[in-house]
Amino acid sequence: MDLTGAVWRTSTRSSNGGSTCVEVATNLADVVGVRDSKDRGGPALAFGPTAWTGFLAAATTGGLRQRG
Repeated sequence: MDLTGAVWRTSTRSSNGGSTCVEVATNLADVVGVRDSKDRGGPALAFGPTAWTGFLAAATTGGLRQRG
């Protein structure tokens, strides 16, 4: 998916002035971009809006668990 033109934002809860968090771009049609704020030129993930909404729901309700 093309993330050209993405406007990235960092969570207001991020520490170190936003340098140790993920950034999200929600201004593009039909795609939500996610990238590491420590590597802004590196790879980014692209989610469809439905997948992003599902991820946020799982993250906020404790549905995501770390394995290992």
